[in-house]
Amino acid sequence: MHIRTLASWPFSLILIISLLCPLLAQAEDWLKLNISGVSGELDRNIKAHLGQLPNSNVQRRAFIFNAEDNTSAALHSLGYYHGKVDQKVLSPEKGAWTLSLIVTPGAPTLIEWVDIDLDGEILNDPIISDWLNGLSIKPGDTLNHGIYEQVKSQLVTLALARGYFDGKYTKSAITINRDLNTARITLHYDSGQRYRIGAVNFEGQTLNDDLMNGLVPFKTDSPYSTANLGALNRELLNTGYFSNIKVLPQVDKAVDLNVPIKVELSPRPSHSIELGLGVDIGNTTEKEFEPRVRVTWRTPQINSYGHSQETSLEWAPDKPKFLSTYTIPLTHPLNDQLKIRVGMLRDKYGVTQVFDPEDNTFRNTGELEGNKRLFGIIRQQKLESQWLFSYSVEAIREYYTQSEIDYDPTFVLFGSSISKTIRGDSSLDPKSGFFQHYSIEYADPSLGSTVRLARLQTKYKWIDTFFEKHRIVSRLDLGINLAADEDLPFIPPSLRYFAGGDQSIRGYSYQELGPYFEYTSSDDKLIRQVIGGRYLMVGSLEYQYYLTPSWRVATFVDAGNAFDVDQIDPIISVGGGIHWITPIGPIKFDVGVGLKGTETDTVSRPWRIHLTMGSEL
Repeated sequence: MHIRTLASWPFSLILIISLLCPLLAQAEDWLKLNISGVSGELDRNIKAHLGQLPNSNVQRRAFIFNAEDNTSAALHSLGYYHGKVDQKVLSPEKGAWTLSLIVTPGAPTLIEWVDIDLDGEILNDPIISDWLNGLSIKPGDTLNHGIYEQVKSQLVTLALARGYFDGKYTKSAITINRDLNTARITLHYDSGQRYRIGAVNFEGQTLNDDLMNGLVPFKTDSPYSTANLGALNRELLNTGYFSNIKVLPQVDKAVDLNVPIKVELSPRPSHSIELGLGVDIGNTTEKEFEPRVRVTWRTPQINSYGHSQETSLEWAPDKPKFLSTYTIPLTHPLNDQLKIRVGMLRDKYGVTQVFDPEDNTFRNTGELEGNKRLFGIIRQQKLESQWLFSYSVEAIREYYTQSEIDYDPTFVLFGSSISKTIRGDSSLDPKSGFFQHYSIEYADPSLGSTVRLARLQTKYKWIDTFFEKHRIVSRLDLGINLAADEDLPFIPPSLRYFAGGDQSIRGYSYQELGPYFEYTSSDDKLIRQVIGGRYLMVGSLEYQYYLTPSWRVATFVDAGNAFDVDQIDPIISVGGGIHWITPIGPIKFDVGVGLKGTETDTVSRPWRIHLTMGSEL
């Protein structure tokens, strides 16, 4: 059905145009209009008052008869009361007539004063005070009846949104002195008392009352505002429990200024299955397109306590993944959750190379592969200060082969993290923002782990826009693994640090960079393998320029690496790209070029195409 609609759209457009063109041509055949003496807003307003050109003899006579009055009305609405309109009509026996309007607007009427007087509880409302401070109408401006009506309407709309349902104008007028070309605006508004939010009643849901009441982001008897009702709608939407939400204030049923709120809900289907198809670009060592297939099964509501589950199965060449998460709401359905996670994942890291004596170079033969089994329990809380705090215990066992030795260490990691995101606006392409993240994990043989390990990580991202079109994006990632030297081989690849990829150093594939070592294989070949490092330090600085609101170009510098104390090899890459700002977030096409720093660099083709999508915060 969707394809058929798309296919028929050009035909429909052609049909509409073919029907409109004769009408337009017919209108031009009856009357041509020439307006002189004005430009800009006056010209546009006159044409708006005159309306569409006639397409019959009767319409033409009516158009010409009313043209002078309509033009004068257009001048008056913009404060020109002394205008003159000279009208000339050429009416040949054959062909279109011509109406010429020669307009002399005269002196404009200026606003002498603006008297806005508020009475009632609205006087103490800070939102109304902010609106008053930002008014676009002031003494000295040319009178514009449209702006006056807009201000008058804005106050009523804002008052209703803030719960002043009994508000009314006691006086609203424009007094004009045509001799002095001045105008006085008077707006006196009595808001009366502000209504309050009453009881919230939910209909059409099967969750328990405590859970539903926990989603109400305000207290009963709070001052009424549509912003509070919007916050309730967002809370309900973010739970994922409901397919349709209607938050209905019942003002006509208010008692003692308390407005009951009726919420009509439609639950989502008990189960949903989502199929995703795609490709990874730039995340393989040979710069190939890597296909991906993902199936996701979701159960948004398992029981009346709001439990839910999400299970995903993803296939990619040599990188299958299975992950299932069971979520239990605790003290708040969204801000306090317990997650139980089970997974089996295979991933690839670094680069494995064989020395070719004929070319005297290393040739890529593969990557370090890790097969991981995990079980984790995480409690995640959103604090009142908007920090996202979590603590967890995660058991993992990972199988991998390094320098022809098989390893399968077990780790029980006790961890905690805290992060916060500040956005300058709510869009998916924010003009400004700051993200910070801190985490710590600890494993010990006495607590079930193969070796002792402490992991510390921190991440930052900063965005700002200057002079509307100039945007800066910078980030910094730091990490450290504290472990004994003899225990390093037992730290699995998923817990080591690598660099490279879309969110690291562009120009290189995902987790391609890091410390390496060389060894001689059982068949006497010299092998070089990137195995990851104890430390990570990667930063980026990107400049973006908006060509239009929907398109921008970018240039960037990425630098850093994963490294060990005895092997520090900083990598720098540069590049550029073009970004398309869509309703689902920016789609970015970047090309990164790696600058080799040493003769021992393991990367033979240091350039990549990176195609990414989604918000940067």
